[in-house]
Amino acid sequence: MPFRRWVVPIVTLVLAVGLAAPVRAAGTLDRIRTTGTIALGYRETSIPFSYTGDDNQPWGYSIDLCTRVAAALVRQLGIDELQLQWVAVTPETRIGKLKSGEIDLECGSTTTSLSRMREVDFSLPIFVDGLGYLSRRSLGIRQFEDLNGKRIAVAGGTTSERTLVEALAQHGMAVELLRVADHKQGLAALTRGKADAYASDRALLIGLVLDSGMHKDLALGPETLSNEPYALMLRRNDADFRLAVNRELARLYRSREIYPVYERWFGLLGKPGPRLENLYDLNALPE
Repeated sequence: MPFRRWVVPIVTLVLAVGLAAPVRAAGTLDRIRTTGTIALGYRETSIPFSYTGDDNQPWGYSIDLCTRVAAALVRQLGIDELQLQWVAVTPETRIGKLKSGEIDLECGSTTTSLSRMREVDFSLPIFVDGLGYLSRRSLGIRQFEDLNGKRIAVAGGTTSERTLVEALAQHGMAVELLRVADHKQGLAALTRGKADAYASDRALLIGLVLDSGMHKDLALGPETLSNEPYALMLRRNDADFRLAVNRELARLYRSREIYPVYERWFGLLGKPGPRLENLYDLNALPE
């Protein structure tokens, strides 16, 4: 059964969803108060963080967090309702759409990095993951070094690509890199034999396997090759909006309301590991 069908839909909607176009203003909160609209970026295939469901609506762990943030903005700004405009983004377009004002907040699976901070800002971390790889069981790949001389697919323009190149250099490995647009293309390249492995963050790879129903045919490598702290991405130099986003995330961590959200999307994988537990605890900031 596909992963997305295991998730119980939210019955009660806390916000009205609309399609009003974003209008730039001096600050994001001012614009939201004036227009009653917030533009949220989402990924179409980053299961289980951010993806398009069978109903063609955005779903996922990061989507749930962004809708919580939007509900908190309704209370903070004292407005009757907030229309959510969902805008699809890719690794190549997410920063550009944020900087141009097409989206106000990116609700995906984006790693916080110092190089990205030259262009955008980030919320408190929402998850921690690391680079891994999928391969076909029939290939007998048991460790990272077994990929030497093989073909590895990776999404272009991501930290996964950069981290993979660094890991290959550290291990003295020579491979053929196949750059793909997204996880769907990466999985297709792997299953159709165009690639021997697909490299991405481990939680995303697990989501791909669960959704594809191919757990008997695909194997997840045992190594975690990087540290990938995820966060919600927003425009630089907008301290008031960043504070509003962080205030709701910190409240979710303090109140432990984050755990039902985690359970909804990752419960099949077990409880949060020590790194994620520590992330929640360290970012449960007081008011």
